[in-house]
Amino acid sequence: MDGGEPYATRNGVYAYGSLPEVDDLYSRQARELDVKKREAMVHDIQRIVMRDKVIAIPLFEQAFIWGVGPRVADEGAGRIPGFGYSAPFEDLQLKN
Repeated sequence: MDGGEPYATRNGVYAYGSLPEVDDLYSRQARELDVKKREAMVHDIQRIVMRDKVIAIPLFEQAFIWGVGPRVADEGAGRIPGFGYSAPFEDLQLKN
């Protein structure tokens, strides 16, 4: 559940409450080394959060549509963590 912690666990930045079973599964899956067991726990978290308890209902997903042409050397993607757009235009670089 990559990125789920901000709203799905009690320590999440956007959490307004929590479910003990999700908190438990989240901490256990973070320590689990077996990939299959961890995957099963993540699926359990998703089932609880999105189907059983429905703690979030996505109304829409903002599409980050932007293109980069062949003359751009560094488009600035990922420079600002969690920011879906390119870095500020001042940071973009063109190829020589």
